Amino acid sequence: MIIQTPDPVLEVHDLTVSYARKPVLWGIDFTLPAGSITGIVGPNGAGKSTLLKAIMGLIPLSSGYVKLFGEPLDTVRNRISYVPQRESVDWDFPVSVLDVVLMGRYGKMGLLGNPGRHDRDMALHCLEKVGMSAFAKRQISQLSGGQQQRVFLARALAQEADFYFMDEPFAGVDAATEQAIIDLLKDMAAAHKTIVVVHHDLQSARTYFDWIVLLNMRLVAAGPTEQVFTEVLVQQAYGGRLNLLSQVGDLMEKREFPAREN
Repeated sequence: MIIQTPDPVLEVHDLTVSYARKPVLWGIDFTLPAGSITGIVGPNGAGKSTLLKAIMGLIPLSSGYVKLFGEPLDTVRNRISYVPQRESVDWDFPVSVLDVVLMGRYGKMGLLGNPGRHDRDMALHCLEKVGMSAFAKRQISQLSGGQQQRVFLARALAQEADFYFMDEPFAGVDAATEQAIIDLLKDMAAAHKTIVVVHHDLQSARTYFDWIVLLNMRLVAAGPTEQVFTEVLVQQAYGGRLNLLSQVGDLMEKREFPAREN
């Protein structure tokens, strides 16, 4: 099931990615509406992070193309922000929290620019939004995983982008941080920002996202959550690899999920 949206902010057409001539994503084709929070959901090894990187031009395509805001990526790159997986970052690099967030301002300053008063005020404002103002002078390596993720999100906010790509922003964070992040994402969407999130937790997917891309190397379904996030389509995406799938299906049918244990 693929539900196309009129006037899409993102168009992915026949996208295929191969490693050593072996396809890891095959013929992916979908569109997304502006102002949506989309979850890319699928089993381990489904190609979720690869899809995100391919859309952003971080890895080459074997075939297909991507358009953002109706334009090729390179012409609108300044309108896009990326939050990578926390595990991919060297957190031992000696830099302060405020300096990390100021990195999000580089696109506004130019390569040779230095941060001015407005840039510092914007960075501090973004730290306040994620509840990290008190840590501005702290070394990034001294923070907990959840605090580091909040700082990464503040850096993305400082870019003042229109489209945000986030690779598992909820991974390894505490419940309070997870709730703070999803609340912020909903505020961003209300301000007409578009967010795409790689996500692995089926229990929260229904309530977190208003649009779902179900993936398992091929596109299984893409569309509004209430139409796509069904037991049949989730089974199709996960096959026999999802433990307790029948219980998840029962919960979906009842439209309720238990609280996550932390």
